[in-house]
Amino acid sequence: MASYPPRKCCFQGVKHEGDATGDFITIDDFEVYKKAPEGPTDKAIILFVPPHARGELIADQFAANGYLVLIPDLFYGDPIPIGGAAGLELPKWLVGEYNEKKIAHTPPVIDPILEKTIAELRTKYNIKKIGAIGYCFGAKYVVRFLKPDQGKVDVGFLAHPSLVEKEELEAIKGPLAIAAAEKDHVFPAEKRHESEQVLEALALPYAVTLYGGVGHGFALRGDLSDPKVLFAKENAFIQGLQWFDEHLKA
Repeated sequence: MASYPPRKCCFQGVKHEGDATGDFITIDDFEVYKKAPEGPTDKAIILFVPPHARGELIADQFAANGYLVLIPDLFYGDPIPIGGAAGLELPKWLVGEYNEKKIAHTPPVIDPILEKTIAELRTKYNIKKIGAIGYCFGAKYVVRFLKPDQGKVDVGFLAHPSLVEKEELEAIKGPLAIAAAEKDHVFPAEKRHESEQVLEALALPYAVTLYGGVGHGFALRGDLSDPKVLFAKENAFIQGLQWFDEHLKA
């Protein structure tokens, strides 16, 4: 595969202050955080992140730059807590053993959530182009849905990806950028190089940026008291924004 499964660093982090200014809506049977830009737009971004304040603040930043932004709850209220959970085993969490309804966190469950989110953007909001951002776990679903020829996601951006299969990466049909961490056991150098080879062979627009001195999770859950993490997180956001401005607004 093109990246390894998530590890403990994927769900550990420092929770930071900040008030998000968007609204929560419902699509079908799942909750969605929505932040609209000040003016009209036919461009949207979907954030594939666990539902917590840090992701919502990132959504607000993209909306401030002219995009309608949605964060669908991919987990039906059962994300891994931001600080982790004592005794939690990732394989058991993935198959839904820790939630009352035993809802799994796998493609057969998550793919329909994203299909409905995209349909809502295309029909209710008349969105013509859609970008998607995946942090860690969410990267897999950006890759799975990066198929503009099928009316799905037009442009993708990944930060410290996990769980991406090589075959999934080989099947993308649109531009993809990656923000990678130097100290990342989930997306280490060999997986990064393998991904670069796949992207080069596809001959689609791509970019891979390596941020030195930081580890997995820096772009979403990193400790911003560390100057290296703060620099990398801010620049990863700018990288994503420039990528979407180039490929969605063209």
